[in-house]
Amino acid sequence: MKKKHAELAEVFNADESMTDWHDETLWWIRQKRDRSAHNIPEWEQLRQWASDIKAHTLSNLDYYLEEFERNAIANGIKVHWARDAAEHNAIIAGIIRENGVSRVVKSKSMLTEECHLNDHLKDLGIEVVDTDLGERIVQLRDEPPSHIVLPAIHLKKEEVSKTFHQKLGTELGNHDPVYLTSAARDHLRERFIEAELAITGVNFAVANTGEFVVCTNEGNADMGAHLAKVHIAAMGIEKLIPSQKHLGVFTRLLARSATGQPITAYTSHFRTPARGRAIHIVLVDNGRSRLLGQEDFRNSLKCIRCGACFNTCPVYRRSGGHSYHTAIAGPIGSILSPNLDLKANADLPFASTLCGSCSNVCPVKINIHEQLWKWRQVIADKKQFGLFKRLSMRVTATVLSSPFVYRITGRMARWVLRNWPAMINRKSINPWYKQREMPEAPKESFREWYVKNGQL
Repeated sequence: MKKKHAELAEVFNADESMTDWHDETLWWIRQKRDRSAHNIPEWEQLRQWASDIKAHTLSNLDYYLEEFERNAIANGIKVHWARDAAEHNAIIAGIIRENGVSRVVKSKSMLTEECHLNDHLKDLGIEVVDTDLGERIVQLRDEPPSHIVLPAIHLKKEEVSKTFHQKLGTELGNHDPVYLTSAARDHLRERFIEAELAITGVNFAVANTGEFVVCTNEGNADMGAHLAKVHIAAMGIEKLIPSQKHLGVFTRLLARSATGQPITAYTSHFRTPARGRAIHIVLVDNGRSRLLGQEDFRNSLKCIRCGACFNTCPVYRRSGGHSYHTAIAGPIGSILSPNLDLKANADLPFASTLCGSCSNVCPVKINIHEQLWKWRQVIADKKQFGLFKRLSMRVTATVLSSPFVYRITGRMARWVLRNWPAMINRKSINPWYKQREMPEAPKESFREWYVKNGQL
């Protein structure tokens, strides 16, 4: 049985210094984002424009998808449609087989992670090398990415050095980032030259031109796509924007929200295959249509995968990306994943304080914390809680819905806390106390104090 978020977070929290470092590192990135955003007076206007453009596109998604397909085909791009992850994987495997390819390079694509493409191709005997440095590091460790923008943010340079020594034969104990980066560059350069086919994701697709845009900081998507004869782009159907004039809104928001940069180092447009080359694009639904039909949750399709909600979330920062046990972690993953498998991911909407910080930093104004709260209601209605949680919530509802029961329960709790605290604060039976110390229980409630002193 798959472990839940709380259990996996406990594993991450076992190394307290590592947890603190992870928390501080992501908060530093959040601060960079704030400084970058504050340098643009029209920042809030940009967010509103982005939200409105996405809302319009989602409301007319069928029209724009057909327009994009028509223009992409006219440009010489081969367009494929996939209803789910299985079809996505089968289409890509089919293209690889048709071209007789056995070596593939792939730049960062959370859609392929969502569809478990690497595992599928590995089972078919096809070697796939992730070329984003962070993704290559976690691939060498046989781990999934822990962050959608910073896949190896959970690792310190010492751990990367150890992995490179074991897998790439680098000098043991040499933690110098320049040395490690140079070793990775040499290693990946060989893979780029040998690769016969490149797979990339898609950040934005422009309906009225039939082109798509890929943003990276390392240029690895460009290296793969330009050296290999065949380029396959995997794209969720929500990545569309109507026209090129809208693109600038999103590119200004994306890098600043992700890392605090003014723009990504490489923003590459793919429109027409070069002579003798081929470009395929796979348009993937995989539950997105279902999400589009749910008014409470359709706004989550506006996401541009910047990871800003990860960096600000106090739960993500102190529990690590792997505790979310899905391809997309953090607050946005916690509202996307229940749509894919409610039973398997019913714990994720509860991995939040509902503080609203995720919604405040979202560049396209997704109401993330409200959707987390709404998913909790759906999960409760469908009885996807464990037995203990169902019983405790029922008891809590009874207590909070009756003033009389609330007052009696409060008196009992205060008496027990003062006279028999082991009944409540034993960490082995009450997880709430594992990381907390309660203040001394008052002798009377606020209501009792107010009844006595309210006339003062």
